[in-house]
Amino acid sequence: MGKSVPQRLGPLDIRKSVVSLATGAGAIYLLYKAIRAGMKCQPPLCTNSPICIARLAIERERHGRDSGELRRLLNSLESKQDEYARSMILHSITRCVYLLEAEASACTADDIVLVGSMLDDKENSVKIQALNTLKAFSGIRKFRLKIQEHSIKVLELIATIWDSELHIASLRLLNNLPLPDFAHPQLRRVMPALMEILQSDYILAQVQAIRLLSSLAQKNDLLYDILNCQVHSNFLNLFQASQPGSLLFEVLVFAERLSEGRNTPHYRAVKWHYNEQSLHEALFGDESRLADRLLALVIHPEEEVQIQACKVIVSLQCPKDVGLRTSLGQASRSCFNNGE
Repeated sequence: MGKSVPQRLGPLDIRKSVVSLATGAGAIYLLYKAIRAGMKCQPPLCTNSPICIARLAIERERHGRDSGELRRLLNSLESKQDEYARSMILHSITRCVYLLEAEASACTADDIVLVGSMLDDKENSVKIQALNTLKAFSGIRKFRLKIQEHSIKVLELIATIWDSELHIASLRLLNNLPLPDFAHPQLRRVMPALMEILQSDYILAQVQAIRLLSSLAQKNDLLYDILNCQVHSNFLNLFQASQPGSLLFEVLVFAERLSEGRNTPHYRAVKWHYNEQSLHEALFGDESRLADRLLALVIHPEEEVQIQACKVIVSLQCPKDVGLRTSLGQASRSCFNNGE
């Protein structure tokens, strides 16, 4: 009689497969054309976009011309703008400084003063962008002294505003500058805030804070202020193996510098007194458990953490630290006995 149902459906399946294949091929071709057209497309320069600024920088550098973009942005910053506009202009200036090296170098001290004035803005978002812009300019040697003049204001922001993003931007700027001696009194006042940031749970801010503290620990006139700074009872948790390796490494560098600093003849010539909750007592006091933490870090998975932990242990081996040396010896024997 007629064909069976499977026999009838056979040609239909083949036709459907052919149609699907053709449709798929057509879609791929159209997608290819769209991508190719997008690659060839040269959209108008929208200079507020970081991508467009990058394109502008490349084109101008290629032709050896001054785009005037950075100057235009700085001029627009002087006119009255709303918060969002100020923030976006500063963001674009930062990009330009990094990308348009010749134009950035042609800026003046007055431009640094203008950007620095934005640190007094009532909006934190504007302050943060101004800090980022100053950091960008700090990469140009001739502006460093002028930017240093704003260090007191930056320290004041750290001490008075509890905002993690602002702390990160402030600390990155300070870590990119040699801090002048006239900032030391303000640094003493900011020390408790720096220690609080270090003991917060925001790793980016913690790393920046510990880097600054490590640098300050090498200043003879600031070492006691750091060691006598009050810390939380669980401060040694920063030395736990579960902490991110990047933070652990910086904390160990900090501990090594503190240990080396307190063992110098200059520092040991004075009989210092520390409060019970001080950083000194947490790290080097008779009740400190630092030795146990250090020995646990000697077998840390990250090699740089292992090496730095060993450096701290070596720095602690001095006659004054008899108690700590005994603790280290007992802990190491316990560790090896457990291993047996």
